[in-house]
Amino acid sequence: MTQTMMSYRDGLMLAAAHEMEADPDVFVFGLDVPDHKRIFGSTRGLVEKFGEKRCFGTPLSEDAMTGMALGAAISGLRPIHVHIRVDFMLLAMNQIVNMISNLRYMSGGKLKIPLVLRAVIGRGWGQSAQHSKSLHSFFAHVPGLKVVMPTTPQDAYSLLRSAVRDDNPVVFLEHRWLYDIEGEVDFEKIAPLGKAAVRKEGKALTVVGTSWMNVEAVKAAEILAKRGVDIEVVDVRSIYPLDEETIVNSVKKTGHCIVADYDWTYCGFSAELASVIHHRCFADLKKPVERLGFAPVPCPTTRPLENLFYPSAVHIIRTAEKMLGLSPTDLDGESFYSYENKFKGPF
Repeated sequence: MTQTMMSYRDGLMLAAAHEMEADPDVFVFGLDVPDHKRIFGSTRGLVEKFGEKRCFGTPLSEDAMTGMALGAAISGLRPIHVHIRVDFMLLAMNQIVNMISNLRYMSGGKLKIPLVLRAVIGRGWGQSAQHSKSLHSFFAHVPGLKVVMPTTPQDAYSLLRSAVRDDNPVVFLEHRWLYDIEGEVDFEKIAPLGKAAVRKEGKALTVVGTSWMNVEAVKAAEILAKRGVDIEVVDVRSIYPLDEETIVNSVKKTGHCIVADYDWTYCGFSAELASVIHHRCFADLKKPVERLGFAPVPCPTTRPLENLFYPSAVHIIRTAEKMLGLSPTDLDGESFYSYENKFKGPF
């Protein structure tokens, strides 16, 4: 039997372990990878099983370590380089944008860059402006980089294995609240990069979500279903390459769309996606596409301001009601932000 219940963190850990077992060229490294917390538990057991040559920590030098990852990749190895915060991948942007993304093209395809850049995104407790970003639109903007954002334990497992096997650089972004989510994982199911997933089927309105926003969208759909409003939730999963067909087919069916992106809206992925939907679904849309994302300010620290800064199920519900001409749903008695109670922090 290949199916079992596990957490998102265990899906990541087992994906790395299975790829390391299958290919001796795969190794995992990065800041705090072998420390006592093991990147929220996602690298647990790897150093014990594969040794310090294939699972090791690094100095706090993002640019140098990312350059080392590139050197390893073009030398025939398949590194998984872990950045514990996506915010500080900005320190490696010269390597990522000027080197990693370009070299396969500049070599006429002679060089392969089988490199996975894992990074943690999103909110924890009062993370504030320097530990809260997502930045997937930054990376997806650059030709040569693939960008994926798995939401479920199955996707954490399947997409990481696909990313490791890919001969191109893949930016792999993990929301910190997802590590505790549990679900069934089929070890034989290796999802391809570039394919969206329908998390819930519906006919009234499509919510297209990225990362954690799919959890919020499913919660919003469950609440609206109590009053007979049938919401479809489409998980993008792959920012680039983008599965336009699954998204377009959903919007053509419902005629309404909310893009719920885990990032700022201005010049972001939600704008790109809204443009694609308007272009391909213009005759089928009953209302213009609505976009939800971070408030246009640096992330605040206090919980009440955080709850205004980050889009949530409540924001999705109120936007859907406005689009569909519905009166506000009574949300008294509904529970929101429940997953933060499971989040224990990295230390």
